[in-house]
Amino acid sequence: MNLTGIVPFTLLLLIVGCGARPFYPLPSKILKGHRQPLQTFRPYNIAHRGSNGELPEETAPAYTRAVTEGADFIETDILASKDGVLISFHDVILDETTNIADHKEFSNRKRTYNVQGVNTTGFFVVDFTWTELQTLRTKQRYPFRDQQYNGKFPIITFEEYIAIALDAPRIVGIYPEIKNPVFINQHVKWPNGKRFEDVFVSTLKKYGYKGSYLSKDWLKQPCFIQSFAPTSLVYASNLTDLPKIFLIDDVTVPTQDTNQSFWEITSDEYFDYIKQYVVGIGPWKDNIVPVVNNYLQLPTDLVARAHAHDLQVHPYTYRNENQFLHFQFHQDPYNEYEYWINKIGVDGLFTDFTGSLHQYQEWTSPLSSNDTSLLHKIAEMLKGY
Repeated sequence: MNLTGIVPFTLLLLIVGCGARPFYPLPSKILKGHRQPLQTFRPYNIAHRGSNGELPEETAPAYTRAVTEGADFIETDILASKDGVLISFHDVILDETTNIADHKEFSNRKRTYNVQGVNTTGFFVVDFTWTELQTLRTKQRYPFRDQQYNGKFPIITFEEYIAIALDAPRIVGIYPEIKNPVFINQHVKWPNGKRFEDVFVSTLKKYGYKGSYLSKDWLKQPCFIQSFAPTSLVYASNLTDLPKIFLIDDVTVPTQDTNQSFWEITSDEYFDYIKQYVVGIGPWKDNIVPVVNNYLQLPTDLVARAHAHDLQVHPYTYRNENQFLHFQFHQDPYNEYEYWINKIGVDGLFTDFTGSLHQYQEWTSPLSSNDTSLLHKIAEMLKGY
């Protein structure tokens, strides 16, 4: 991978991430000329919430790090503030990944809402304006990961996330999720009766994202739209031809909008229906290969059946830490990548450790024709000795 220009770019965005707000336009107006295209010849390296194994999730530095480490797509979750600003943030509550507990001025904001059938208590994103959210700082979700960046980086908007991809020194795709649309549409109201999905898609259009999968427009600015809510994906299909991915939760969790079971939404009949609107599915990986006592069992036919319906499969989530690696992988994430890419045959992987997946794929990629030609020349030269 050519690193020219990446180091200065990285330093710039790390500085931006540490400050209150970016000082470049959204997106950047810098002319870049020709950029290295998106690779489409091997499974996609999808940076799950950025390089969040190293930095607090869904922050500018986490996304910048993922770009420098070789991500094909940077993935995010989109929620909305009380006043309708779209932000990159995973949880509907702020408790786990921000310093909200340190802000005594917000101590009376704790609420209990029903989220996907579960009464949840916390400080909800939808109860804070964007101005208020800007005063918070993010923190690492898992205590066993690096804590030194806690309290340093702000929450970013959907537009700022987009800018990171558009400012990259090569073509990097985005992979935003319409997150908890039922909940958001209940608590946030936009003018003229607009829905969360309307504002979400209009933001993508504003920055030039359009085109069906692998079209000229799409390859210029690649984007997958993802959601666990099938009705949102169907609704969004009437707004944009960008490719969509239907996310699939654990077997015990029904869909948040249609209350369908895992078995219903992974049936051949449902695949025949949903493929009219999506190009693939994003299942939890343990639904593809069941796990008992941290040992992998026999794979299901989910990938084979999805492929038979011309659907891609992008499972989640791959993590390097021992507690996330099943025993068959002998605490080696490269063994896990090998298994899922070459045995199971997935088309993309959501990973918390973008650099590890990129290194695995670089090390295991076949030699290009130029490399082969060079080796042949060297061999010919050595024949004389």
